[in-house]
Amino acid sequence: MSEIDSIDGASLPVEKSSARRRADAIKQFRCKNLIAVIENPSDIRNIGTVIRNVNALGIEKVYVVDERHSLPDDWQDMRERKSLSKTSVSAVKWSFVKRFDSTDACFDHLEFKNFKSIVTSPHVKGKRSIFLHEGDYTEFTKLAVWFGSEAVGISDRAVARSEMCVCIPMFGMIESLNLGTSSGIVLYEVAKQRREYQSKYRLRDKRGVRAKPLPTMLAPKDR
Repeated sequence: MSEIDSIDGASLPVEKSSARRRADAIKQFRCKNLIAVIENPSDIRNIGTVIRNVNALGIEKVYVVDERHSLPDDWQDMRERKSLSKTSVSAVKWSFVKRFDSTDACFDHLEFKNFKSIVTSPHVKGKRSIFLHEGDYTEFTKLAVWFGSEAVGISDRAVARSEMCVCIPMFGMIESLNLGTSSGIVLYEVAKQRREYQSKYRLRDKRGVRAKPLPTMLAPKDR
């Protein structure tokens, strides 16, 4: 293979051409209208881990409620931040990230865009609460999945403004998982369901049946 390849008539290094081919191959697997929200994470390394999970699982975007202003406002600036690039294994360069000053500001933005929110939290009272495997995550056309901070979990305000709470069943003496692990488990289930749905239907409420379902797994040549 030559050292120079061409895309749309422009000469590009082979590694960029390979990245473009990979981007084209995975495009149809991205879960549309699905956002992961991290609320006030206390460790920037965990932000990178969640971004990595989001990218690997085909989630569309990451929102970060960042009251301490530990992140820059502009995504392009985030892409250049070494701490995020390292912990996300460069996934921040391929995943859109937006920061918010407060929980309410993030909810206001999501609700303006007609997103519904669910929060991940164990032992929540006064709210519809389900185990992860019990949920139908295709119920809402636009869905945001919230994860709380490592120190205090999801806030009462986020719980109050969400549709329901989701928890991961646990069977050990320790009933907690770190942010990276819990986000990976929850987002895998949510993305799997939504990818299967958009494989079969183009519209909500099981309308717009596709004559030929979209694939839900990458072909061996594209992996």
